[in-house]
Amino acid sequence: MTEDLGRLEVVDVREVWRHEALDFTRWMLSSADVLSESLGMDLELTAAEHRVGGFSLDLIGTDRTTGGVVIVENQLEQTDHGHLGQLLTYAGGTDPATIVWCAPRFRDEHRAALDWLNENTGEGRRFFGIEIAAVRIDDSRPAPLFRVVAKPNDWTKQVHVEKTASLSGKAAAYREFWGRFLERVRHEHPTWTTGTTPPTTSWITLPFGISGISYGALYTLTGPRVELYFGSPDAERNLARFHRFVEARARLDEEFGSSVVFDPIPSKKACRIRVDHGSAADVLDPDSDETLDWFIATLDRFRRVTQQIRNDVGDDLR
Repeated sequence: MTEDLGRLEVVDVREVWRHEALDFTRWMLSSADVLSESLGMDLELTAAEHRVGGFSLDLIGTDRTTGGVVIVENQLEQTDHGHLGQLLTYAGGTDPATIVWCAPRFRDEHRAALDWLNENTGEGRRFFGIEIAAVRIDDSRPAPLFRVVAKPNDWTKQVHVEKTASLSGKAAAYREFWGRFLERVRHEHPTWTTGTTPPTTSWITLPFGISGISYGALYTLTGPRVELYFGSPDAERNLARFHRFVEARARLDEEFGSSVVFDPIPSKKACRIRVDHGSAADVLDPDSDETLDWFIATLDRFRRVTQQIRNDVGDDLR
């Protein structure tokens, strides 16, 4: 059998993506899952050549787990000072939580610069360096291969946060609760999200599978809630997608129960379908384990029926 093993071959990235903007950046926009796996987050890239003043940022998107802005600067050559400057310029104009620099080769000085930024910025900033490559086995199609060469030391940053007391008691409680939530998801429902960083906010989002639509688990003023949120920048698209689920309301009510609420949110561009816990449970309550169980079980049931409807509706949600 070992005689049939193929040989792994490295392919010049310029053979796969000849032009940075026209080929690589466009491919990244449509293949965000590759970068997501490397970063360990649920990344949604929403636009290429995003305008920042008089300049164009290669890619912008969001971390669907935390809602934080993610920016990506690409190049198909060894890193240089010019792209480092562009990266910082774009960061200043977009207020991102995650800043990613992709290149085939990183100079030691630029890797050290990202390490310095990670060590000397606050909890709300993370810098990544990603070396991009392409490989194939014998005559197979090329496949992307990303390797993280610079990343934040989250443990160090967490210690810094605790020492400086930059997290309030409730923010720390949210971080701890959503950390347990993500741990449960990783073990029980690993296809739900690739995110690993718990937010310090009252909500966490998970992918639905279509840009502009996401699942949410959140604490509201009236208690815990699970929802399907239609939140693209296009209000008309949100309403049209929402109504496709309204048309399937009888099915949702039958398979999930009458507790499903359809909320067009007239005061906003967004819409939601929600399921409320029905109690005023709070993240600081001592019985938060029961609430965690409710979030997991309810989201599981809610996902099953909404994903079935998504498959039935098909391209009408695009």
